[in-house]
Amino acid sequence: MFKRKVKLDETIVKKIYKKDRLIRYVEFSFGLLLVACAFNLFILPSNIVYGVSGLGVITKHLWKIDPSLIILMGNVILLILSYLLLGMEKTRNSIIGSLLYPILVKLTENISSYVDITGTESFVIVLFGAVISGVGLGLIFKAGFTTGGTDILNQIVAKYAKISMGNAMFFTDGVIIALSIFTFGWTPFMYSLLTLYIISVITDKVILGISQSKAFYIITDHETMIKQFIMQHLSHGVTILDGRGGYTGNHQKVIMCVIPTKEYFIFKEGIHQIDSNAFFVVTDAYEVSGGE
Repeated sequence: MFKRKVKLDETIVKKIYKKDRLIRYVEFSFGLLLVACAFNLFILPSNIVYGVSGLGVITKHLWKIDPSLIILMGNVILLILSYLLLGMEKTRNSIIGSLLYPILVKLTENISSYVDITGTESFVIVLFGAVISGVGLGLIFKAGFTTGGTDILNQIVAKYAKISMGNAMFFTDGVIIALSIFTFGWTPFMYSLLTLYIISVITDKVILGISQSKAFYIITDHETMIKQFIMQHLSHGVTILDGRGGYTGNHQKVIMCVIPTKEYFIFKEGIHQIDSNAFFVVTDAYEVSGGE
């Protein structure tokens, strides 16, 4: 039974990675190019430090070592870690990014000769670098790949700590960012933190998308009236779930409904008007599939 389950899981994973392969590779390649260009145009000149690329920034400043070489060396080491902790399937999808990213960093190192941002305020440079990097990384992760480096650590942390990829990035890069204090001082350190935060937010938005719907979970003593309000006035379907109080053990009905974000206000106020003591939880619904 166990072998059958493992084989079934492997078959599902293979089908997932084979689906829309061309689109995935286009997203991956474009995302990789965006990250490489952002590094050479915005990140490196501003001494922004995060991830293995950050080590490249530091070594470039201290010893004039080519950042692409440091990135390549770091990626190879972390590929071994990926194989041990994430398995061959995940590692296979990191190999191409680990090798191609430092190559693109090398090929785009003279991009500033074609895109002149001389005189631009530091904050604007950092902001653009963070947003472009976040979009690029989001496309890469969404396609099922990584750029190698600490992206591998991000996947490990996200998998075992059960947090988003963006938050995992913010956590794992903290130590490397701290090194920028001793190398560049407090201002680049603060810019690095800001950059990493923006990248983490943008990455999650690209992967998940912008929430256009809200999911409501409602516990009320006026179940029938609230159902009628939702179905007849707002024209949305509902699902009734069976619940049980953790403390009292009493059985309760939970109304679950997904609505467009633009109807959030009237939905919430309508519930309050019907039952001011109603308990409800609202979450972002990034994707709604099937049903009505």
